[in-house]
Amino acid sequence: MTALLRYQAALLLRSQRWLPPVVLYAAALGIGVQGGQPVLDSLGWAAAVLLPVAAWLVRICVTGEPPAARGCVSAARGPARAHLSAVLVALAAATVLGAVATVVVALISDPVGTGHGTRVPLLPAGGAGLLAALVCALLGTAVGALTAWPVLRSPGRAVPALLLAALLALVASGSPARAAVSGLVTGSKSGTVTMPWLPLAVAALVAAAAVAGACALSSRRSSA
Repeated sequence: MTALLRYQAALLLRSQRWLPPVVLYAAALGIGVQGGQPVLDSLGWAAAVLLPVAAWLVRICVTGEPPAARGCVSAARGPARAHLSAVLVALAAATVLGAVATVVVALISDPVGTGHGTRVPLLPAGGAGLLAALVCALLGTAVGALTAWPVLRSPGRAVPALLLAALLALVASGSPARAAVSGLVTGSKSGTVTMPWLPLAVAALVAAAAVAGACALSSRRSSA
């Protein structure tokens, strides 16, 4: 599995297809985060915009190989393991991206609540922001896994489905991403930091189920 992960990571880096989602994420941060803003509000924005970026990275990784190369890797290591390695590399890339953004946002933001009247402890705020980013990365991975090959093979359907699913994952009632981001924003109003442990657990379960289903389907469609 380690060799597959290295192969998928090298494939992603060499392809430079990671540049558009990274540039999009940087642009979204530049629009929504300004120096001196309340730290929890800024961390909430950084986490929220990571979700569609994570989904996009999954799509890039699972469609990055030519069909012939994918067939060779699947034959050598198994289609499910090959697909899982691509998804895990995308999740790792999104997690690293979110972690870097969390550190940068925490450093340039003001450790105060909304209205700048209440002090917010910076380290716990950064920890909560990091967990919220992980929640959104996991849910974005689930979205990407369910809207790319082998679940949806037509780009004409897959791309709109990815965009719609990412939006719903952010705004739908009961979504762990919405709960994690709302927790940061609500905490900013009261000047309190709440760790989104429950949304993280739910997001991990959703992502695991989505990825497991996509990997199982990849085995069926590769053998068909």
